[in-house]
Order: sequence, then C-alpha cells, then structure tokens
Amino acid sequence: MTIATGTEQEIHLFAIGDWGGLDGSLNPIEGRAATIAYPQGVRSGPHVFPRTRWNLYHDKLLCSHSQFLQCYSNMGDPPCEPGCGFVKGVDDQPQILVAEAMKARAANNTPVLVLNAGDNFYWGGIEKNCGTPMDVLSYTAHHQFDQVFESIYTGPGLESVPWLSVLGNHDWGGRVFNNGWDQQIAYTWKSRRWIMPAAYYTARAEFPDQDFSVDFFMVDTNVLDAKEPYVDPEHNICGMAYNKADANCSSQGGPESVETCTAWFRDLWNEQVPWLEQSLSRSTADWQIMLTHFPCNEAPIPNYYAKLHLEFGLDLLVTGHRHDQELDDPGKYGGLTCFVTGGGGGISSEATPNEEEKTDWYGEGQYGFYDLTISKEKILVESINYDGRLLKNATVYPRAAR
Repeated sequence: MTIATGTEQEIHLFAIGDWGGLDGSLNPIEGRAATIAYPQGVRSGPHVFPRTRWNLYHDKLLCSHSQFLQCYSNMGDPPCEPGCGFVKGVDDQPQILVAEAMKARAANNTPVLVLNAGDNFYWGGIEKNCGTPMDVLSYTAHHQFDQVFESIYTGPGLESVPWLSVLGNHDWGGRVFNNGWDQQIAYTWKSRRWIMPAAYYTARAEFPDQDFSVDFFMVDTNVLDAKEPYVDPEHNICGMAYNKADANCSSQGGPESVETCTAWFRDLWNEQVPWLEQSLSRSTADWQIMLTHFPCNEAPIPNYYAKLHLEFGLDLLVTGHRHDQELDDPGKYGGLTCFVTGGGGGISSEATPNEEEKTDWYGEGQYGFYDLTISKEKILVESINYDGRLLKNATVYPRAAR
C-alpha cells in the first residue's frame, strides 16, 4: 500500500494517540449505557474521560476516579480535591485544544500523514458489539467517527490527510474484547483518510522528488493487556469480570470466547514477530518506522525494540497508551529513538497539566502531539504542547548511517 507520493515541499508527519473522547450525544444500542461521564458531557462532540491520577512511581493514589468526576462536575470549584490537579480550561477540553494546535501547526507545516497510536475512542472503542458485516458501517460507528474524529480534525492542511492507525486496548473494548474494533477496520473503506485495513499491516510513502521513501509497520501489542481471565479485571481485555459469557468475535476473525481470548492475542503477537522481522529485513526504503499502541518501555518481549533497531534496522518507534508526551533517551533501547504520544486528550493526562507542579510528570508535557520533519538525511522530532509551544526535540539519523 502506497499512501503518499512525491512533493517538493518540506515533509511533515504528525503523530498523536489516545485522542478520542466520549460521544455524549450518542444514542446507545444493544442495551448499553450512554457514554456520558459527567453532566457537562451531554452535548455534541467529545468530552474527556476522567481517569485516576497517581504519583510518578504509581505507588500513591493522588486522585480517585470518583474524586476526579467531582472535579469535572463542578469544573474545578470546591470540593475538587487538590491532589487531582484539575486545571479548568485544559483538563475539561484537551482533545479540542490539541486539535486546535494541530490545525495551527498544519497551516505552516502541512503533514502528509498522521500516525495514530490508538485508543481512538474512549471508554471502549466503538460502542457496539463486534460482528457487523465488514461492508456495512453501523449507526454507532458513523456517529462516533463523525462526532469525535471527522468534525474535530478539520481545517486547511489537516482535514484531508490520511491517518495511519492502530488499535489500542480501549479500541478492543478496554475491559472486554468484543466491542466494535472491527468497525474501525471497516471504516477504512468508508473514509477519505482513515487507514486501518487490519490489526497489523505495512504501508509505504515515496517521495521521488526528494529521493527517499519510508516503510511504516503498524503493529498490535495488545497482548500486554490480554491477561488470564481472572487477573486484573480493570486492565484486562480478556477478563471474566466484564466480558459476557457468550462474547464471541470469531465471525470477524477475533477471539471466540473469554476462555480462548488470552491465547488468541498471544497467537496474534506470535504471528507478528516473524512477519515484522522479515518485513524489516526486506525493506528497501530509506526509513523504517514502527507504530504501535503500548509505550516504549512495554515490549511483549524484553529488549525487543533494541533488537529490532540493532539487528533489523528499525529507525523510529511511535507509541501511545501512557497519557502524556515522552521523548525517551535512545540509550534505553540500544540507540533507537522512541516517543510516547498518549496526550491526545480523549482521557485525562497522567499528571496535572499545571506546569508549576511537575513533580509527578513522566515526560515533557501532558497533552499534545508530535511533528516529524523528515528528509533523506534525518528526522527532526518535535514535541508540541496543547497550546502550540515546542517542548522538546531530537534528531534521528538512518540506522545504516550510524
């Protein structure tokens, strides 16, 4: 699949993850509850899902989900707990702020592609059961894509740009495996810009006017949240606690039951390993870029990303899942540059966005996206804050040139 062609202009790729908020105007079907977390969510367009906030080492709860809901319900006025770090005007509209920053950036740095690292719709992806025929777009999928995607990422330089996309754990369902992940795949053939033909796939961009090409490898790492049925029910796609006994996605090529779910995701990962290594080895492109949901430090195989870099020539890894912006030290991964772009704003960030309270921050920002300026010689990676400010940058050189 070739998804971009020659241009004489400076070439930009945007990267974003964990961006799609709750669709407050969705009329739910199949006996589901409305996707509304707090009173202000009863509206068209997305609203953010409030998550818990912990300290940096994740051993002290600073703000529970119920406490955070109170903050959102009262828009930061008392009795909002101080530990929640709620910032009115930011935490209550981060997806909109990040989208506006993308629009502003696109006016001058028009991207040829958006790399989408998953968790595209909170809380549980497309809010219907798997099983809709692949040539049909359901009411639910149409509504969520319209309200949370199509109407948000608009404007000159952005609205017609292809999005190379992967599934996050919440796209499978978060705590279940049978939400409408198949409808996100089906949307590929209903959209001018959404690209997700399978759970994993490759794509190529060629820029003959500038004499280089890029191979992209979209990889599903959700095996990391596909645990045994009775383990960690709040963070388990295959958990017995929330999956219904008759849950079955075999008609769409997915797991056929709760009992077989963990093994299904393990098999999915195991079939990707030789595919990925062979595809990297055979790549004739100047650049090899991998896109997946789970963050840099959470590989299904220990030290695997360093191996992909050192043995198979992977140049750059783009991830999400953790709800902030992190440009990691390449020394952690054998020289491979990796970043987390989980601050798209569909869910509240890991820590407060108050820049005077950075004690519990992982990375350089809490909400934002990345702008990659790519040429034959190098990639300039820039972390862009929700207000458009540049927070951090790094330069990547082709593996073969090191």
